[in-house]
Amino acid sequence: MTETTGTRSGPTGAGRATGPDAPPGATPTTAPAVPAARRSEVRPGAVGLPLLGLVIALTAWWLVTSVLELVHPASLPPPQAVWRSLSSTVDVLLPALGWTTLMTLVGFLLSAVAGVLIGMALAASRRVERMFAPLLVAVNAVPKIALGPLLVVSVGWGEKPILTMVFLLCFFPIVLSTATGLTTTPADLAELARSLNASWWQAFRKVRFPAALPQIFVGLKVAMPLAAIGAVIGEFYSDLPGLGYQILQYNGIGDTATAWAAIVLIAAMSILLYSALSLVERLALPWLRETTSSR
Repeated sequence: MTETTGTRSGPTGAGRATGPDAPPGATPTTAPAVPAARRSEVRPGAVGLPLLGLVIALTAWWLVTSVLELVHPASLPPPQAVWRSLSSTVDVLLPALGWTTLMTLVGFLLSAVAGVLIGMALAASRRVERMFAPLLVAVNAVPKIALGPLLVVSVGWGEKPILTMVFLLCFFPIVLSTATGLTTTPADLAELARSLNASWWQAFRKVRFPAALPQIFVGLKVAMPLAAIGAVIGEFYSDLPGLGYQILQYNGIGDTATAWAAIVLIAAMSILLYSALSLVERLALPWLRETTSSR
């Protein structure tokens, strides 16, 4: 009796190619799988390299200001002077950091929701894209700092000019990344949805939107540091005691060391928020690192 073997699926769904159609000398093959250890590994440089970069930056700052004295201390104080000012004004700067962080997050979330929705609208209709894309480009081209005094007149004092400034800075990259991601669905995935007779909503929910998520997160990560910049610019024209307000106050009395301490806090806040968003991306898209090349 002659036995014919075909393709047999293993416990993970991977096929083993055997049988008369296999070329001479061929060995059974299985689909490559990413080891669990690789998926959960923590790279050795994940923490060490950023710390090394910070040490290099602080050393360069110290050399330029304290050793070589290439910059006047009134313009850029040495790091030790900034640290002393931060230690002596921590009771003022920490509450200000809380205000700025809150404005940054609220403005970012508002721009993220609106940006994704409008990006979806642009991707859904070519006519809508042609009507409104030039307007979005024009709004994005306006220098945002020039709008500060006008925002105070149009929306008033308090949180409104700050949130508006954050929104204007973050909105465009999120819209652009969302529209780009939704209009560049891989051809094989789009063909698969058509072959299964999926409705527009089914194709969007199961294929187009998941495929666009990596691109959407790119826009969100570009917008996150811009949100911090927008919050500080908005606080220049607001009466809320955020870090932008404190920078103006201390710079006005000639205390540039404390003003730079506030700037350092803004940079630290931006790094933490960006890192948190990157963590959300890794948790939301666990398959991304396994399907893209790594460095």
